[in-house]
Amino acid sequence: MIDWMKKTKYPFDFSTEASINLADDEELMKLMIQAGFKSVFVGIETPDNRALKECHKFQNTNRDLMDSVERIQKFGLRMRGGFIVGFDSDSPAIFEKQIEFIQKSKIVTAMVGILNAPRGSRLFERLQKEGRLLKEATGDNTDFSTNIIPKMGYEKLAEGYRYIVNGIYSPRLYYERVRGFLRQYKPLEKRKWHFHFRYLRWYFPYLGAPFKALMILGIKDRARIYYWKLFFWSLFRRPLLLPLAITYSIYGFHFRIIFKLNFDTNLVHQEKTI
Repeated sequence: MIDWMKKTKYPFDFSTEASINLADDEELMKLMIQAGFKSVFVGIETPDNRALKECHKFQNTNRDLMDSVERIQKFGLRMRGGFIVGFDSDSPAIFEKQIEFIQKSKIVTAMVGILNAPRGSRLFERLQKEGRLLKEATGDNTDFSTNIIPKMGYEKLAEGYRYIVNGIYSPRLYYERVRGFLRQYKPLEKRKWHFHFRYLRWYFPYLGAPFKALMILGIKDRARIYYWKLFFWSLFRRPLLLPLAITYSIYGFHFRIIFKLNFDTNLVHQEKTI
C-alpha cells in the first residue's frame, strides 16, 4: 500500500477502525501514516471501568484511556470515538463523565449512542431472559431509541443522552475541542498535495463547499462568532490546517442539525413503544 500510494502521489486518504490498543503499537501507526491513513474509528464506549467489564471491552480496561487517545492523535491519526450510555452499571453521573472525557481527550468527532441489544449478541440473550427487550434494534444507536428497558428508566436515560449531545456539540464546547485538537495535531507524514485531472470528477462536487461554509457558518449560523474565532486562530497559528478547521466546522453544524432532528422525531415514538 505504501509503495502504491507513493507511486500514485497519494490520490486519496484511507480510514479504518481499530481498538484502543493501537496506541501501544508505534510502528504500526507510523506505517499507517505512510500508507495514507488519516483517520481511525475507535470504540471507547465509556470511561467507566464497570461498564467496560459489563460489555466485555477488556482491552479498554487497566489503561489510561486519555493517554492512549492522545498518543494516537499525536501520531497524526484523527480519531473518531464511539461512546455508549445506558449500561446497567451506569448511574446519572455518567453523563457528565462522558462530556468531561470527550472534552479533555479532544476527540472532535464523538459518536455517542444509547445502548441497544442486537439479535444474536450475549446482551440480547441475557435481556431476553430478564424480560427487558422491547423490539428489534434499529441498528442506529444515535437515533435516541433503544430496544431494551434500561435500569435507570428510559426518560432519565434519554434526558441524560440529550444532555451529552447538546453539551459536546454546543458551539462553545465543540469549537473549543476543535481548537484543542488542532493545537496538538502534528502529522508525521509531510507530503505535498497533488492535483490529478483524472480525479476531477471526484473533486468537482466539493469545489463550492468553502463558499457555502462561509455563507452558512460565517453569516447565517447563530454560532458564527465561534466559527470566525477558529478561522482566524487557524489562519495565523496553524495555516496549513485551515482546511481541516473549516471541515470540522461543517461537521459540527451537521451534527447539531442531525441530532436535533433525530431527537424530535424519535423521542415521541420511543415513549409510545415503552
